[in-house]
Amino acid sequence: MLNNETISKLRDMKLTNMANMLAEQPENTMSLSFEERFGLLVDVEWDARKTNRLKRLIRKAEYACPGASLEDLEYHADRQLNKAQIASLATCQYIRDRHNLVLLGATGCGKTYLACAFGMAANRLFFPVRYVRLPDLLIDLAAAKISGTYSKVFTQYAKVSLLILDEWLLYSLREDEARDVMELMEARHKRASTIICSQFPITSWHNRIGESTLADAVCDRIVHYAYPLVIGGNDSMRKRKGIQLASSTLA
Repeated sequence: MLNNETISKLRDMKLTNMANMLAEQPENTMSLSFEERFGLLVDVEWDARKTNRLKRLIRKAEYACPGASLEDLEYHADRQLNKAQIASLATCQYIRDRHNLVLLGATGCGKTYLACAFGMAANRLFFPVRYVRLPDLLIDLAAAKISGTYSKVFTQYAKVSLLILDEWLLYSLREDEARDVMELMEARHKRASTIICSQFPITSWHNRIGESTLADAVCDRIVHYAYPLVIGGNDSMRKRKGIQLASSTLA
């Protein structure tokens, strides 16, 4: 009877996992001390809440590759990925230090997957992450100006612990777009971390950003506080995957 009342109160306090564990505790736990039994109940609730929090973070990140994982990276020789460097970055110390990552490589080399894998590693340490293509970000900000929600939308991008900007400078920027990017980089400078994914070398960024002063300001706030990571590869990873799939199908 006492247990039933306690279970009801736990559920009323939204401690559902503790309530379920108490209701289902096997008889062999009766030999444990009160502290040990209570510890088991707390562990169940704590684990469930951490798991649910992680799921929410992953969902809110809106990854292009939600199943990306650093553990599943393919270290083909031609990709020139450094396992020690990847392992170091996986600790997310660069996020704690408010530094950036710049992932460079040809189309299809796996920049997006790697960026999402770094994002997932950050989520596991409960850092909020947001993935967005730069063209989509610019559209989002432009629409927010029209709807009167610019400040709210800008803040969402500015304050997230790790912002992943994919397809960086895929198109040359108009001056108003360059100003938006500069303001965003300024808002995040030394306050949060950004991962930039680009198929263009850093030396070409100035021309693609446009106006010289804005280009200097944007690059200064990204490059001087960034770890560069160049991904090699003779073949597109999409092509590789396609060949592997075709081979397995024919087999």
